[in-house]
Amino acid sequence: RGVYQFVGDCLDRDSCLGYLAAKLPGFHVGGKTALAWRGILHNLPARERLTLWGAPKTKLPDWFTERFDSRYTARNLFHQSAKLPGVSPLPESPRGAPVSSPERGLLEMLSEVGVTQEVEEARNIMESAGTLRSKVVAQLLKACRQEKAARLCVGWGEELKMPWAGAARKAVGDRFGESRWVTRLKDGSTLILKP
Repeated sequence: RGVYQFVGDCLDRDSCLGYLAAKLPGFHVGGKTALAWRGILHNLPARERLTLWGAPKTKLPDWFTERFDSRYTARNLFHQSAKLPGVSPLPESPRGAPVSSPERGLLEMLSEVGVTQEVEEARNIMESAGTLRSKVVAQLLKACRQEKAARLCVGWGEELKMPWAGAARKAVGDRFGESRWVTRLKDGSTLILKP
């Protein structure tokens, strides 16, 4: 309702994303798409699938999904009470749709590992994330509700010797205890994360 298209016109992706951001609370481009749009990527995909996040559980309109390959997530990755940085339009399109910062996008992507995100690709993308801001990573990790995302961020950050790994470790501390975290992934493999 309230959306129309003239005959022969094509809908512009960024304008459509801006429209959805105005209609859906918390709507933003997130995860792997946000990382790629902010210059952190491993391989250029042949066909980009948009990773979109928002607060309400809803279904994206058919007119949008029929034209743009996308996946929408309404997961509460962070504690709602926390005032968090990390979602703003890209500098080159200041009136465009909100896009996660690299730090937030990384945690969003890691939260999807084993669900819609392959483990190896996530780790390869993370290798390119050496320029993340330590303070922002720490702030987001303190508010992160998902153990898997936090443990992957800290563990892989340390293994890859990321400049922000120390701040990440300090932010998480011993919040998740001293035991390993084990889960069976969608592809049947097992993911084991150290404390």
